[in-house]
Amino acid sequence: MRPCFWSAKLSGFTLAAMLLLLAPLRAGAQQVEMPQMQMQMMTPGQAELIRSLLPSVVNISSFIADTPATGGTNAANGPATRQSSRPRGNQGSGFVIDPSGVILTNNHVIDHVYDIHVMFSDGTRVPGRILATAPSADLALVKVDTTHPLTAARWGDSDKVQIADPVFAIGNPLGIGLSVSSGIVSALNRSIMDSPYDDFIQTDAAINHGNSGGPLFNRNGEVIGVDTAIISPTSGSVGLGFAIPSNDAKFIANQLLRDGRLQGAYFGFKIEGVTPEMAIAFGLPKAEGSIIANVRAGGPAASGGLQVGDVILHYDNQTPRDSRALARALAKAPIGEAVPFTVLREGHELTMQVTPAAWPKHETRSAGQPGQPVKLAMLVPANLGLSLSTLTPDLRAHYGLPMRQTGVLIDGVAAGTDAFDRGLAPGDVVLRVQNTDVHSPQEVQAAVDAARAEHKPYIAALVLPKEQENRGPRWTVLRVTDETAQQPK
Repeated sequence: MRPCFWSAKLSGFTLAAMLLLLAPLRAGAQQVEMPQMQMQMMTPGQAELIRSLLPSVVNISSFIADTPATGGTNAANGPATRQSSRPRGNQGSGFVIDPSGVILTNNHVIDHVYDIHVMFSDGTRVPGRILATAPSADLALVKVDTTHPLTAARWGDSDKVQIADPVFAIGNPLGIGLSVSSGIVSALNRSIMDSPYDDFIQTDAAINHGNSGGPLFNRNGEVIGVDTAIISPTSGSVGLGFAIPSNDAKFIANQLLRDGRLQGAYFGFKIEGVTPEMAIAFGLPKAEGSIIANVRAGGPAASGGLQVGDVILHYDNQTPRDSRALARALAKAPIGEAVPFTVLREGHELTMQVTPAAWPKHETRSAGQPGQPVKLAMLVPANLGLSLSTLTPDLRAHYGLPMRQTGVLIDGVAAGTDAFDRGLAPGDVVLRVQNTDVHSPQEVQAAVDAARAEHKPYIAALVLPKEQENRGPRWTVLRVTDETAQQPK
């Protein structure tokens, strides 16, 4: 049977779940011994360095209560029942970032928990309290009170990390206590579709449930990542571990310490990466940059002159390597300071200044949904398999749309078509096709026919999904011809 791969946050197991894992681990004792063999190959100086870092790393234990009123499911501890309100144990890791007792960990380690306790490498166990959280970045600060200054870990520069650099992780795997594992950096800039900002460091150093929030160190004993997630066909490590880069973690931790919350810059627009198919649809020379899918009226982007359909090529005189890199740069932009954007608009490059603001209280940021695999060859109906209608007051009311909503309503999608496979569904609203707003089914069909007349294999439609209207519209590339075109590299 083909294994089912899954990714998981690294929060801890209950004792029962941990015992279930012990049998296969005993059977594979060679796997358990490998990190120890690697550690034995280190020089005395390296081993002493690692031992000196143990006081800065902590185990975090807490409890999650399931009440009869709420029930619920926890990734680490399984489904809850309405008949039981027994609290469940949760295990994680963290590391000291300030001698006064400030500890950085993953948000999912302390989310919806109570009675937090922190244990140090010498066995000292003290109560902790949540100081600040950044759920969108999956980071949080825990505060402990001690009678003496603590040993803070040293930050490293994650921008200098390279593939094959030696690293080691310290944490609380499976809740068994502080443990050290070693490995190398396997890859950089990994996206595991956790957020629009994904930039994970991948490592083969053994990390498991309970390692969440623990540090990933370089050979100099500097923190270059925060262990956060694994991908595995089982519930244990198979060498695919992921850490938040230290530069991002340090930026967020400093904001939480200063402001008590994460307050990124607000530009008032939504971006997506330009795919090869989208490049064909818009006639771009190659698939690069980030395309604007939505611009909030009155927001900084609108005031600066940015428009839907603009392709952002350069930001602040830099060229982000992808839309995730641009999203991270935008989040770190100084509020109130104008920054230049260079965009491609209808074949012409334009540069304009945009001044970001603080995030409005009514705005929320959420991760986009991963796209579906593209079918490269299929029969395409003349109408793309879409049943379209002009929006009327009755249709707006029927689908729960705002009375002022414009665009063209999708009230049917033929199964087995490209439109169906790409996730279009009844209740979605087509706002724009290519660079033109649409208000009737005839206008949509005219755009499709025009693309076919120009022998374009794809068109790009800006669609407001019914099930995600609070997340804003998204660009959807639709195949309009049966032929397969050469995609730009």
